[in-house]
Amino acid sequence: MKLFVRDLTVIDASYLSVARGMVGESWLVDVELSGELNAMSMLLDFARVKKEIKSIIDKEVDHRLLIPTGSACTHVSAVADSLCVDFMRPARSIHLRAPAQAFCLLPADEVTASTVSDYLQALIGEQLPGNIDGLTIHLRPEAIATAFYHYSHGLKKHDGNCQRIAHGHRSMLELWVDGERDSALEQQWATRWADIYLGSLEDRVPVAQLELSERAAWCQEPAFIGFRYQAPQGDFQLLMARDEVELVDSDTTVELLADYIARQLKPQLAGRSLRVVAYEGVGKGAIAEL
Repeated sequence: MKLFVRDLTVIDASYLSVARGMVGESWLVDVELSGELNAMSMLLDFARVKKEIKSIIDKEVDHRLLIPTGSACTHVSAVADSLCVDFMRPARSIHLRAPAQAFCLLPADEVTASTVSDYLQALIGEQLPGNIDGLTIHLRPEAIATAFYHYSHGLKKHDGNCQRIAHGHRSMLELWVDGERDSALEQQWATRWADIYLGSLEDRVPVAQLELSERAAWCQEPAFIGFRYQAPQGDFQLLMARDEVELVDSDTTVELLADYIARQLKPQLAGRSLRVVAYEGVGKGAIAEL
């Protein structure tokens, strides 16, 4: 007998990739359980599936930076109450120092939907009742027929896990000019923000003010850019290549990102109306109109 739940939750996270750098991602989660019926003639109560399995996924991978610990580029070290992560990509290394809860150390050579699924299946399988003998977790991106982009960010003023400096989303974008969708303009913006880190100007700090591992010592301005802030969960620091970052003159909440996109595009539209529908992952977002 098998039990399934589609769209159990959405994982909004970022991961490190040798080819792409820091990648914001949104995965929809489907779960399938197999085994013998229990005394209630059920495999597992849907309420438990939705609450307990979702809770583990949210705790272990959601709003974290996923680190492929099996990659030759990855170096992780504990320093006081934080972890230092050095991802030694050629010419564009990425360096962080943050509380351990900001990271998911994935035992794999690279981060993919498959390796994350394997990790979660092993983790969750240990906590299921004895009548369950099989668990399959399937991660999939939202089906988007129009332009989309992957972005990472951190929200220092947030009182939840969004404060973590490197988490992200895969997001579609709607740009309405004089009441009609402009697909070319949408694609233009999606290209601009492909695999981007969106950093708030007020969080930028000189590289010399960062306290990272010795592996980051070679990274200097202007080729690299640094961010640092204090949030309720602790001290967050990031150093990465300047050409993989866009500096934003506000916080990077989806509300202010919608406004930022509108302000950036408005001058080229010569008085025409503009409606920006900016998504933050799957099925949620903000609208700005100018």
